[in-house]
Amino acid sequence: MKVICVDDERLLMEDTVSLCQKIKQVETAIGFTRPEDALDHLEGNRADVALLDIDMPGMSGLEMAKILREKWPEMQIIFLTGFRQFALEAYEVHPSGYLLKPVKEDKLAAELAYAASKPQRKENAHIEAHTFGNFDLLVDGKPIAFKQAKCKELLAYLIDRHGASVTRREAFAVLWEDRMYDRPMQKQLDTIIRLLRVTLTENGIGDIFELKSAAMRINPDLISCDAWRYFAGDQDAIRLYRGEYMSNYSWAAFTEGYMKRHNR
Repeated sequence: MKVICVDDERLLMEDTVSLCQKIKQVETAIGFTRPEDALDHLEGNRADVALLDIDMPGMSGLEMAKILREKWPEMQIIFLTGFRQFALEAYEVHPSGYLLKPVKEDKLAAELAYAASKPQRKENAHIEAHTFGNFDLLVDGKPIAFKQAKCKELLAYLIDRHGASVTRREAFAVLWEDRMYDRPMQKQLDTIIRLLRVTLTENGIGDIFELKSAAMRINPDLISCDAWRYFAGDQDAIRLYRGEYMSNYSWAAFTEGYMKRHNR
């Protein structure tokens, strides 16, 4: 296993490289104090794992990780940081691991062993639903923009239902908890549904949404979703879940509570 370590604090970087060199799975470990130098190195040299400090001046570890994901999607990423608050943001680039400083040899060895055991990465699925933290839908790694916030919320609720049919009245109750389902609001719901379908079609994924006269659903066979993997027992998803699920929607609290109990 070839490892690079990037940390703007030279002593910490050298300590991490030294720890790597004690681990038998590691073939080589090279350290850098500047992300730009590490990226230049990677243009001509392979690395299997990148150990990245998150809080660095100039280019942060999160910014560097996004570049790695675009150029070398098979590379495993392990974040090293002294700040727990970065955990949720770090999830966005699907790291293999997340270690708090000071890094201990046994913890690092375990994370590297886990990274080495992982099969070819599949997070670059064509359509991805991210539900840990806030909700986003990504197409080929890029989040799509919705024409109205209610369009995004409706899709989020359909994702939450994992392919189950949702009636118009049920969708309305979720989107407008305190409003009556009268004719003007029915027309407003129709507008949200239409705009959602337009957005999905414009992004080339209109087939994930199915609408019949009385109900609607998404096709779960066409989407990769972190929460669905979590409930299926996928260890990657379980490791990445930090206790927050679709945090921008109050109705998601029920599922969030269930998730916290599910894998105790």
